[in-house]
Amino acid sequence: MKFIQGHSPRSALRFVAAGCAVFWLCAIVPASPALARDAAGSAPVTALSWLAQGSGSVPAGSTGSGEPRGAGGAPENAAANGPQTQAYSLPPERAAQAIAYARARHQLYFLDLAYSVLVLLMLLRWRVAPAFRDWAERALRSRLGQAAIFAPALLLTLGVLGLPGDVASQWLARRFAQSIQGWGSWFWDWSKGELAGAFFGALLVWLFYAVVRRSPRGWWFYAWLGAVPIIVLVVFVSPLVIEPMFFRFRPLAESDPELAAQLERVVARAGQNIPENRMFEMNASTKLNELNAYVTGLGASRRVVVWDTTIARMTTPEILFVFGHEMGHYVLGHIRDGIIFAAAMLLAALFAGQRALRWTLGRYGEGWGVRGAGDWASLPVLLLLFLLFSFVFTPFDNAYSRHLEHEADQYGLEVVHGIIPDTPAVAAQSFQILGEVDLEEPAPSWAVKIWFYTHPSINDRIIFARTYDPWSGGKSPRFVK
Repeated sequence: MKFIQGHSPRSALRFVAAGCAVFWLCAIVPASPALARDAAGSAPVTALSWLAQGSGSVPAGSTGSGEPRGAGGAPENAAANGPQTQAYSLPPERAAQAIAYARARHQLYFLDLAYSVLVLLMLLRWRVAPAFRDWAERALRSRLGQAAIFAPALLLTLGVLGLPGDVASQWLARRFAQSIQGWGSWFWDWSKGELAGAFFGALLVWLFYAVVRRSPRGWWFYAWLGAVPIIVLVVFVSPLVIEPMFFRFRPLAESDPELAAQLERVVARAGQNIPENRMFEMNASTKLNELNAYVTGLGASRRVVVWDTTIARMTTPEILFVFGHEMGHYVLGHIRDGIIFAAAMLLAALFAGQRALRWTLGRYGEGWGVRGAGDWASLPVLLLLFLLFSFVFTPFDNAYSRHLEHEADQYGLEVVHGIIPDTPAVAAQSFQILGEVDLEEPAPSWAVKIWFYTHPSINDRIIFARTYDPWSGGKSPRFVK
């Protein structure tokens, strides 16, 4: 769960291929550098998502409220020293860039989706999966050994075929000054993601087809039962194993003890206990210009991460509000809720997928060279079905995500109330800065919000920050009493 939503298009083909590693709906293994981000722009993604691009660079002086901490320590009430942000706006040239970037991303998303469907259909028509299956069966009799040959071969093939979409996404990010990552570094990150997906995908494909072969009619339910603990496990290990593959993390108390002490004030205000060893700074600036922070992990691995770009460009009060938002995710159990929501999505997908697979194979299976649901070669059919399901379910997924993000905004306003002066102004200016840096579209249509936005729009968040004030009416705040 992040402060801002990812806004770069991702190759739908690679998304589904990696998603198979957690039964298609919880794509966790990243194949790109900016995993687990949550940006001010827009992209249709799952609730447990990350994405691979940076943010827009900020023109000199455009950060607005006071002097950034990275430039020598901001005044505590920076928002009060400059113009008060009432609504989200951009200079004409910057607004034109934001609109162009948003349209390009949205077009690429739909093109990538169509391309992904076409690729899967072509692989089925050309019987690529049956060829990999025959190769695996000739090489080894062990089902685990066959999975170790078949799954990586198919998943890496899908990854390579999805590379054009990934390259186009990174090219857009560089074109609009969102990413500073060189192509060599980007390709190495992409390769690490693909190899990790192929390795873990082989294990999970083996488990999945063991369930399908053992229970041809009830596999959808048993696969779901097995997938839920896998989802929990992947969320748990992600900050410990996966995220460090792409970025370096260090305790915030080491890199910025003064800021860590200020954040502890927010923690104390909420009556919570977030130890300093669960607060980290991420070196996003090596690859990205974007500002962000997020909560990740589960249980003993749960932590709050602040990007070094955010620390460098925001004032201390603004960072405290951003932290308050992330602490909202932490305290309100939004990662837990996201897992429950993803599990419910997965159950519905597997139930529908079992019936759709039976009908599809009955009609086309012989022509595609697929023997049945328990055949390794049925994997592309399942990937196609779940890709279509994910596409249809995107608006519902985004709506739930927007709900959680709104709650986190509300919690952030409540938890820093009384700690920083003029909380509404500071929060509004924080959103304004994020929108400027991340090239947030000034006035997205309702259709764009429904289909692409995992967060409320920047303007909606600014208006809420300026108008939410239960204290003046003598009412009790919802979360922080």
